[in-house]
Amino acid sequence: MPRYEYRCRSCAATFELSRPMSASAAPATCPEGHADTVKLLSTVSVAGTATSPPPSAGAGGGGGCCGGGCCG
Repeated sequence: MPRYEYRCRSCAATFELSRPMSASAAPATCPEGHADTVKLLSTVSVAGTATSPPPSAGAGGGGGCCGGGCCG
């Protein structure tokens, strides 16, 4: 279930709620009980590593003009 971040306009507290996407725009009450909140725009961070193509990809050995022997 997605998590959404909200900020309370009354006490400036920031909090998160897990709720279905269909309820993301529904009003949220802060942990202090204030109803004047706003949903914050969150960014998604994806971490990983880049991988190189296999050594045989595009390194001579057939196919293409200069990889097959038509260049001379």
